[in-house]
Amino acid sequence: MKSKKILLIEPKKGIKYHTPYPPLALLKLASYHKKNGDKVRFAQGFSDNGFKPDEIYITSLFTYAYEPVHEVITYYSNKFKKAKIKVGGIYATLFPGHLYGKFGDRIEVYEGLFEEAEGLLPDYSLVPNWDESILFSSRGCIRKCPFCSVPVIEPEFTAKKSIKHLIYPGHKKVTFWDNNILASPYWREIFCELEELNLEVDFNQGLDARLITDEVVENLKKLRVPIIRLAYDSDNIRKRLSEAIEMLKETGVDGRRIFVYCLYNFKDSSSNFHTRIKDLMEWGVVAYPMRYEPLEPQPKNTYIRKLDC
Repeated sequence: MKSKKILLIEPKKGIKYHTPYPPLALLKLASYHKKNGDKVRFAQGFSDNGFKPDEIYITSLFTYAYEPVHEVITYYSNKFKKAKIKVGGIYATLFPGHLYGKFGDRIEVYEGLFEEAEGLLPDYSLVPNWDESILFSSRGCIRKCPFCSVPVIEPEFTAKKSIKHLIYPGHKKVTFWDNNILASPYWREIFCELEELNLEVDFNQGLDARLITDEVVENLKKLRVPIIRLAYDSDNIRKRLSEAIEMLKETGVDGRRIFVYCLYNFKDSSSNFHTRIKDLMEWGVVAYPMRYEPLEPQPKNTYIRKLDC
């Protein structure tokens, strides 16, 4: 089979495309296509390096970052009129109609995960200045929070038994993007691998306080986790969150190392949000306010919750 020329595009980072991280899905696609003998190039924003692709993959982030996605689609669809253009990622999966309404049959929207690449080691050679491995040991979540897009993007909860093969040689840190790693039936095995590897660990999306037990805390102590992230999205988890924080502190975790995401601008009142922030201050941990953004595409920080009458 003749090899193809594959161009992987991440919309240009900036004020409208909000992420400090490399595009994990594109790095996995790079590994997949190189494995198949294809020639792969990666670019951010607008590139003119003489590479004429057969296929172009464009990733997307959150729905409020749709404008840079449209900009690169317009640029590359005009520049390479014969190339197939595929758009994937969070925004594309949540609102494919929003893309088709703008670009019609000039593009193909890929919804969800590309399973053939899910188990591959990302090609970090495309981002040589990046020095940590990003991975999912599980997909989906056992919770169905009404403000969250995960049940739509990853409706089924699945988990890996091992993550060693997803860590890039030479990286000293691993960042987990699991939505609820403690819900995995294999979390103990994953933690054991991390202990053996002796890497710095960031459970970036937070740990579910409702699943934190003495056993979990004892295993966390064995890992190099500078920051432990939790969440306080509603009053419903107040008791379990308080207990989890107490367990962590009793084993020597300083409160300044416990960051708690605190959702606001959803359905809570301002007084409720203030009460939750006050709780966190009294518990001696770091409050990290997280503004709710609706799933529908609109500019970031423009949505304001309607006040109750």
